[in-house]
Amino acid sequence: MQRRDFLKSTLAGSLAAGSATPHARAEEKPAGPLPKRALGKTGEQLSIIGLGGIVVRSLEERPQQEANDHVARAIDCGVNYFDVAPSYGDAEARLGPALEPYRNKVFLACKTGQRDAAGAARELENSLKVLRTDHFDTYQLHGLQNLDDAKQAFAPGGALETFIKAKEQGKTRFLGFSAHSVAAALWAMDQYAFDTILFPINYVLCLKENFGPQVIERAREKGLGILALKAIARTPTTKDNKPFAKCWYVPETEPDWQELAARFTLSQPITATVPPGDETLFWRVVEVASRFRPIQPAEVDRLKARAQDTQPIMRLDT
Repeated sequence: MQRRDFLKSTLAGSLAAGSATPHARAEEKPAGPLPKRALGKTGEQLSIIGLGGIVVRSLEERPQQEANDHVARAIDCGVNYFDVAPSYGDAEARLGPALEPYRNKVFLACKTGQRDAAGAARELENSLKVLRTDHFDTYQLHGLQNLDDAKQAFAPGGALETFIKAKEQGKTRFLGFSAHSVAAALWAMDQYAFDTILFPINYVLCLKENFGPQVIERAREKGLGILALKAIARTPTTKDNKPFAKCWYVPETEPDWQELAARFTLSQPITATVPPGDETLFWRVVEVASRFRPIQPAEVDRLKARAQDTQPIMRLDT
């Protein structure tokens, strides 16, 4: 899909999605329960914002109580989608107890970075135990970096064998993957009928790098539920510019640009986005999403102009 075609479809979809709501300022509280959208062909309806486990990672003063408070507040705001991985420090250990009272009301996604069947099975069983659940709603190959990385998981004795068995055994309801590579994402979708994809979708990547539109198009053709990452990401961090410990990229920090960036991603044909793991940024995106209004043509033009002089966090590899 070319950027001009992507832009046309973005604007057509956003203009059809609904009318404008009052402008949201950073200090405002969520306007109401978050909207929900269908997750591909799964029959599930997810909140348009998901809570990523990094939000509850490395909390300092009262880590478990703070994790409990973040989860309870998210539930109150209408969040029913939670995503975590073993590589997120102590996030699984914090999220498990915090989610336990709500487990039958939420959609829990987990991941493994293991590419072999045995390693994936070990991580799956440990994650189930630590997260205090007998199943995941979707289990994902975590962070496919390139074609070679993806092919390891699909090879004989690869992680996909564990995934298929886990679904047969009821240890996960759906199967998915996340990727940081257009080539790997397109290839993976052609190899197996996944239910979900988790992929970086933001204005810099889409409007400058053409990174993402082709993945969205393929996922829609195949009926996958599309979950987005990096909605308010701007550019890579440097040694002298890493403003948030829980972000490996530099996010938009000015409220108006945060809002435009979040609304751009939420105006794509996706189900939900997972905001940054920094607690302040997470709750800011929740505020924006609670007042969601589709991105408008003039606003896309502003974002496109801003993107032109910005180094994207990823590069097109196809």
